Amino acid sequence: MRTVLGKTLLIVCVLATVGACSRREPDLLNFESSNVGPDEFSVLPTKPLEAPENFAELPAPTPGGTNLTDPTPRADAVAALGGNPARLSRGATAGESALIAHGSRYGTAGDIRTVLAAEDLEWRKRNNGRVLERLFNVNLYYRAYEKMQLDQYAELQRLRARGVWTPTVPPEETLAR
Repeated sequence: MRTVLGKTLLIVCVLATVGACSRREPDLLNFESSNVGPDEFSVLPTKPLEAPENFAELPAPTPGGTNLTDPTPRADAVAALGGNPARLSRGATAGESALIAHGSRYGTAGDIRTVLAAEDLEWRKRNNGRVLERLFNVNLYYRAYEKMQLDQYAELQRLRARGVWTPTVPPEETLAR
């Protein structure tokens, strides 16, 4: 009886160890959908159809071109924020150019997205969780990135000590100044 229990326990431990040693990309959030359906975030709503004043004066169709009902999220966002969407194609204004120059004064990296993706993949591989956490799909996201979290109250105190105006205070913070 004792040897059968020992062998069974050994087999379970070996299977758990082998099952946890995966070569796939680490997934720290472990969200799993129970149904197979459409992705509601991949659907872009189109603009409402409009009838022209004169159907005889319509321009010729342009195959592969744009349509008045095609979604234009960037131009729509600019218009919603009070900007002029027609200025998007003209480039930056003088004020925007100054902001861009100040933001890029130490240089910019053209491959920043690929560099960050590679660094994050390496971080997730190093912080992939323990065997049982991976085996039972425990959410590891917050613990893996805990060292990178900003302490909002310590930052608020640091900014206030330097005399920086902080109009938006975190909700739990007392307003004593």
